[in-house]
Amino acid sequence: MKKTVLRSIFALSTAALWCVGAPSFAQTAEVAAPQATPKATVDTAVKKVAAEPAKSPSANKAAKAARLAKLEARRKEHIRETLVRSLGPGTKIESVTKTPYGGLYEVRIGPELIYTDAKASFLFVGSVLDNKAATNFTKQRIDQITKVNFNELPLDLAVKYVKGDGKRVIAIFEDPNCGYCKKFRRTLQSVDNVTIYTFMYNILADDSVQKSRDIWCSANRSKAWDEWMLEGKLPPAAAAGCQTPHDKVLALGQKFRVTGTPTVIFTDGSRLPGMVDVKALEDKWASMKSPAPAPAVAAR
Repeated sequence: MKKTVLRSIFALSTAALWCVGAPSFAQTAEVAAPQATPKATVDTAVKKVAAEPAKSPSANKAAKAARLAKLEARRKEHIRETLVRSLGPGTKIESVTKTPYGGLYEVRIGPELIYTDAKASFLFVGSVLDNKAATNFTKQRIDQITKVNFNELPLDLAVKYVKGDGKRVIAIFEDPNCGYCKKFRRTLQSVDNVTIYTFMYNILADDSVQKSRDIWCSANRSKAWDEWMLEGKLPPAAAAGCQTPHDKVLALGQKFRVTGTPTVIFTDGSRLPGMVDVKALEDKWASMKSPAPAPAVAAR
């Protein structure tokens, strides 16, 4: 029962990132007690090492630091093992990092972050904020973790759309069956001077692949995509021999841990998950030093 509750809380927190624009929240859950814990042993050892007199300052300092590092590694491994037992054996924890705030440990699961205490007794799901500076440390870390090298994006696998001078460039992962993607497309109609590269990321429904194939194989991909997303009008069925980049785009999205649509990627490597309004886009572009020139990829 406790594992189910923990998984549900984590699922709710990650779902809030995609499409719905729900307000952020924080929750705390008690973790099931591990069968055996080295926590007290680690704490005792840390105190003992820290209290040792410095007989040879330079050599002793290096040795002490090495021993403390090993003890800290033991603590992190204990946290990892405890959380895997609590959240389930399928949980893939990529890293456990001690933070400088509140004695918390950051636990990275895919592109998401949760927090725990040194004993791994509690989980903290939500954002860590600096109350004085109004800084969202969690958002900063997620931005860092999910940053993309825009210049390495295979833009030839995307549908290109240019409006106005096209100086402001974004890439979007969208599914043809995504309702929020369709709403976002309507929002983009009021944005000028933009180049949009759309990666048709088919993850929501069985027929997403076929719809994307018909659009990709049409004479004017950009027109066909907009007609479907804005008007619900599909192009004629694709020819039997027409090849699409579906597998490559799917692998690309998985590489960049795109787990929901729409996901917008800017030329500075940052991303905005979920449907956003024009103001959010304009604010983001304004915060960037200068718009990157649109890469030379032919539209079709």
